[in-house]
Amino acid sequence: MQSTMLRPCLLALAISSIFPLTPAFAAEPASQVVAVQYNITAAGLADVLSQIAVASGQNIVAEPKLIEGKRGNVVRGHYTPRQAIEQALVGTGLQVVANEAGGFVIRASAQLNSAVQENALPEVAVKATAFEAVTEGSSSYTTPSMSTATRLPLSMRETPQAVTVVTRQRMDDQGMLNINDVVRSTPGIFLSNADGPGRPNFEARGFGISNIMYDGALVPWSSYIPSAQVNLAMFDRVEVVRGATGLMQGAGNPSAAINLVRKRPTSEFKGSLTAYAGSWDSYGSILDLGGALNEAASLRGRVVASVQEAGSFRDGQSYDNHLFYAIGEADLSEKTTLTVGAYTQKDGTNGAWWGGLPINRDGSHVNLKRSATLTNSWEYLDQETKSIFAIVEHRFNEDWKLKFNTTYMWSHIDGLGTFMRSRVIGGNINRDLMAWRGEQENKASSYDLVVNGKYELLGRQHELVFGTNRNQFDSSPRNYGTTYIGSNTDIYNWSRSALLKPNLPYTTTGHTRTQQDGAYVTTRLNLAEQWKLILGGRLDWYDYDNYRNTSDYKVVRNVTRYAGLIYDINDQHSLYASFTDIFSPQSSIGRDGSVIRPIDGENYELGLKGEYLDGALNASIALFQVNQKNRSRAVRDVSECQVGTSCSEASGEVRSRGVDMELQGALRPNWQIGAGYTYTNTEYIKDNTYDKGDRFNTLLPEHMFKLTTVYRFLGDWENWRVGANLYSQSRMYATAEESGTTQDVEQKAYSLVDLIVGYKASKNLDFQLNINNLLDKTYYRGISNSATWAWESYGEPRSVRMTARYTF
Repeated sequence: MQSTMLRPCLLALAISSIFPLTPAFAAEPASQVVAVQYNITAAGLADVLSQIAVASGQNIVAEPKLIEGKRGNVVRGHYTPRQAIEQALVGTGLQVVANEAGGFVIRASAQLNSAVQENALPEVAVKATAFEAVTEGSSSYTTPSMSTATRLPLSMRETPQAVTVVTRQRMDDQGMLNINDVVRSTPGIFLSNADGPGRPNFEARGFGISNIMYDGALVPWSSYIPSAQVNLAMFDRVEVVRGATGLMQGAGNPSAAINLVRKRPTSEFKGSLTAYAGSWDSYGSILDLGGALNEAASLRGRVVASVQEAGSFRDGQSYDNHLFYAIGEADLSEKTTLTVGAYTQKDGTNGAWWGGLPINRDGSHVNLKRSATLTNSWEYLDQETKSIFAIVEHRFNEDWKLKFNTTYMWSHIDGLGTFMRSRVIGGNINRDLMAWRGEQENKASSYDLVVNGKYELLGRQHELVFGTNRNQFDSSPRNYGTTYIGSNTDIYNWSRSALLKPNLPYTTTGHTRTQQDGAYVTTRLNLAEQWKLILGGRLDWYDYDNYRNTSDYKVVRNVTRYAGLIYDINDQHSLYASFTDIFSPQSSIGRDGSVIRPIDGENYELGLKGEYLDGALNASIALFQVNQKNRSRAVRDVSECQVGTSCSEASGEVRSRGVDMELQGALRPNWQIGAGYTYTNTEYIKDNTYDKGDRFNTLLPEHMFKLTTVYRFLGDWENWRVGANLYSQSRMYATAEESGTTQDVEQKAYSLVDLIVGYKASKNLDFQLNINNLLDKTYYRGISNSATWAWESYGEPRSVRMTARYTF
């Protein structure tokens, strides 16, 4: 299996190294570079020129006094680099000329040129870096810069970790609607529904993902919290960093960081109306409008409204989602921008969402139809999320910037569901159905202040970012009784209307608060022409309070470390080695009666990255090892416990090792690809129950391969495009010893194929057909790790969706 899945990714990486040598797509003189899509709002001229440099990959040289204090114009549409620069310079009294050495030079117009030359001002280069990139309208599967790993705006090649960006174009090509769709297609991340169809879990490198970020603002995530189903209509892209990400997140698991980056307003008016219809009576529409609110374009706004109504291949299951998102930007001055926004999202699920299907005592599947659900007509899950946010960005000068980001989020969940428990009575299996109800109010707030810029040291220019943040999360569950409502259930002759809706009594109300305060600093040192060193550190104060009992605990001054060394082999390839870590607080009590120290997750990585076609294509291969130490395990000799009759020690350890390979971007200007292969081996190192070398997480497949590609035809067929998705994974299983069965519970290796066909009927109207699971493969998205509880969930059968999008 390993060699079979490794082969396509090795081939893709080999292809990427050959294409840059092809004459038709090699680096060209600045005046001959092809047009690309720009979507740049009016701002300071230096900033506009910087964004043009990012999008085009061309250096732009300017005298600082020429561009200081000037404002660049809106640049939107397909332009060559020179045309884009000319558009930005309209009304500034400046002009652009081609540089003999490549790139472009900004000069004063004829009447100003002699005076400028007399001053003999030094020239500075506007490099291809930006405070924040935008993927919307780029038609690309990659981005010129991202900051989710280190908070420094770096390219993928400059980032010493395995990173992925799911761009707006890729979301649209694959017909993605929510965050589950992103996780399903992102290399190295596994989407599991083992806890039930409506309770997805995300895993990477053997560990669960416990936080989601919104423009860098941290919000706890679990399958119970509504943010797990977040609608993608309001986001420009999703940035993913695999491994430990403590520098960004503080507390968490050494798995991955998922950062959802919102859409921003544009200076020019634009809009789109999208409508789609698909299998199982699924329908939806999205309205997206934005533009300048005054003549000077110093006020800009945007609104997005989305409605989804979806049936399901599961009997009696349906889902609806309603989103409204509004954002506004105001240029308070030439150097300061204020952004404010809000959104509200409502989700409703009827039918199956909590439990899944049972397994037989011997570990085999019960093999019910994929449409079968052991649920009742009165089961539901209602979720609502509201959020407001504000961002202040200030540029002190062309080198130093400040950003303050604050986000508030309120969510409410109300659900009534059932799950099945299997018991062996007299050699027979008795399957009892249990009902659960719960309500929960969550409040999350995040404050983040960050300053980044450049400084000179020992004759070289370096970069620095520092800041502080606070994240707080309040959870107030309202608990109800859980009760049996059916005994000795006949799963093969199930009726969704046979059982009456139970009236579960209210029991207790809880209230917990988690607060984390942190301060961080990161610098990138240019040690030599080819050597870069990134060093970072973070200090955290973590406090957990339970207002209903005495299970409080805290972590004081936890130190998080980051180090990455990058060697540029040539203009296209870099080697890197990095170390990152992250901590996870524990509530277990030690020998002396105090809370034991946090779990420490360490990520070691060694990799090779390539950047081709002026940054349009990125390739990477990495070897990684993740050690999670100080895991709680019971003390063997309870006489050592000074408080109570039992205690724990922070001595358990697990480890994952593997390979991470990825290719994302353009093989040709009209051919986009996103492909990744991941191998992950997990094992116990120290544990009371398991021996050293035993698999730590067998419900995560060791091998995963994911591919998305779209080809846009040229010539007479230029209005057509075709594409495909491929998902392939190796076997996952629960051992008989762990699951309480006579044989292992397993999902064998399987592969899925999707098809994409698009047609651009006119300049404004586009149609697209997506066929998912083209071969109608039957598989389980999550399998049960227990013969007692029913958690298995089928994956989606073949489905079809037609999308029409009108832009104006």
